[in-house]
Amino acid sequence: MSTVDRARMPCWPLVPGQRLDQRTFHERYEATTPETRAELIGGIVYLTPPHRDAHGQILMALTYCLGTYQWKTKGVEGAGRVTIKMDDLCEVEPDCGLRIPRELGGRSWVDEDGYVSGIPELLIEIDDYSREIDLGPRKADYERVGVREYVFVGLHPQELRRFVQRDGQLAELPCDEDGVFRSRVFPGLWLDIPALHTDDLSRLVEVAEQGLASPAHAKFAARLAKKRQGSDGTV
Repeated sequence: MSTVDRARMPCWPLVPGQRLDQRTFHERYEATTPETRAELIGGIVYLTPPHRDAHGQILMALTYCLGTYQWKTKGVEGAGRVTIKMDDLCEVEPDCGLRIPRELGGRSWVDEDGYVSGIPELLIEIDDYSREIDLGPRKADYERVGVREYVFVGLHPQELRRFVQRDGQLAELPCDEDGVFRSRVFPGLWLDIPALHTDDLSRLVEVAEQGLASPAHAKFAARLAKKRQGSDGTV
């Protein structure tokens, strides 16, 4: 569609609860005001409310941990705070996430318009009075499209719940007895849950570095490096 054709189209608003397909949702979303944040979950429009300070503090800590993991694991890319076109009924903007590009064996890619398309391996949502959505229709959509690992960070009450794909369902698995989340999909991604909730950044960084120094991470990074060498001739 040309720029002129798009300019002549009526700008229909996005209405919470409205049923749309992903293509129509995306066209209307692009035409909204810059401050509008919306998602399409299960073919239904959800508008994202403003976030409180606690959400921001948790997000900063998670962003550091996931960003460091991405930096130390060549081939892994971030999948948070960006628009992700999953399928005809789902277009979301998760708080955090990691993905493996399609050329390295993952199921996501960057399309011609610069948007992430497909299914990231790990997605994280932070509760800011969004528990019902995050553990309801959002989880159901992530299960339906095949997100391999989904993490819900609760603030009311404080908790971390991890769901992993098993036989087409996101089955909930407990974190380890020492209070550390160890990703099943991204070996070496470790998050100390008590430290995350108490803003103990020293402990959070210490545990994250322990994960990056683990044999499991070294093996995973080597496997990705081999795939990168085969896909583009670099390591």
